[in-house]
Amino acid sequence: MIKLEYPNTPLMILIVNMFIAQVGVGLVIPILPKFMQDFGVSSITLGYLVSAMGLTQFVFSPLAGKWADQYGRKIIIVCGIGMFSASQYIFGFASELWMLYVSRLIGGIGIAFTTPAITAYVADITTEESRGKGLGWIGAAMSFGIVIGPGIGGFLAEYDLRLPFYVAAAASAFSMIASLLLLPETLSKEKQLFARNSPQKKEKIFAQVILSFKAPYLFLLILIFSLTVGLVNVEVIFGLYVDVKYGFTPKDIAILLTVGVLMGVIVQALLMDWLLRRFGEKQLINMSMILSAVSLLLMLVTGNFWYILLVTTLFITFTSILRPAITTLLSKMAGEEQGFVAGMNNAYTSLGIIIGPAIAGILFDIHINLPYIFGVILILVSLAIPILAMKEEKVEAYSCSRNN
Repeated sequence: MIKLEYPNTPLMILIVNMFIAQVGVGLVIPILPKFMQDFGVSSITLGYLVSAMGLTQFVFSPLAGKWADQYGRKIIIVCGIGMFSASQYIFGFASELWMLYVSRLIGGIGIAFTTPAITAYVADITTEESRGKGLGWIGAAMSFGIVIGPGIGGFLAEYDLRLPFYVAAAASAFSMIASLLLLPETLSKEKQLFARNSPQKKEKIFAQVILSFKAPYLFLLILIFSLTVGLVNVEVIFGLYVDVKYGFTPKDIAILLTVGVLMGVIVQALLMDWLLRRFGEKQLINMSMILSAVSLLLMLVTGNFWYILLVTTLFITFTSILRPAITTLLSKMAGEEQGFVAGMNNAYTSLGIIIGPAIAGILFDIHINLPYIFGVILILVSLAIPILAMKEEKVEAYSCSRNN
């Protein structure tokens, strides 16, 4: 294991893998509406396409996490990047709507394979003390890829609407080859064999999810799900919200998101380790949720561009702290089940991605402020989850001390 004073070669490869995958996810944002016009379908179909990737992520994440424990991290990462490359290529040459759905479904499987395996890999190569920093770098790569993706997609689409997908496919293929050649396996053959012989290997996909209900880290998985629903609910309609309410141009929206996510990336890459050591995972999670809810509530107050820029930046920054903090705590509680737990993490996230966009669309049609009000309520409700978990731990600790 390493202390991670600086990223080593395997970690750099993982960072690049995550960055390229998230660029591929993000570049579709400015292009998808034009694609929908070309295919002559409604905005409802656009929402279904967004949810399609979340569907396969949810179904395959538990399997991918389990296979990462049984067959090693490397092969799962390579397969995931390869499938994501194929999905981008299919989207690029698609001539029928069903091909777009196939592309998104395959892309969801690719993300389902890649994310849990990368998280488990980082857990393998770090100590508990340095794990927060390693996961912070991975989180920064995710955030930076998401914010750069739309810009790259919009720029390349000026030359050809399908060019961004071919470029993403080529970049993913390059990343897959680099991983195959340069990424060492971190899980020993003995541990792989032990995981394959474990009774858990016989569990079916939904039985794996049910199995997580009995885990001591269930409260974290529920927290991940509820927060994902709340955050995706806000993110999906952000561009439409500021367009309808303020008349912001695509350039204005790009500036808002770019500044906000870049600030989140800086915090994740440079401050995450210090924040975790200074406050601890649970306290940091609670603080971040409260500040996220407050900044989201301030979004409802009418203001000029600079006000919205400030509030958006604060919201994105606070929420960018949440996932590494939750993932770090979850990894510490996982023990020898790093792959399985990472898969559950991705599965609960995916379930939130499926539900969030649908809720956002319904609420936005009723009133433009409702998705944000719902997001605030859900974040505050989610705040009770770790608080209740900590109270339960204190009760158990008190009972043990009384018995002793």
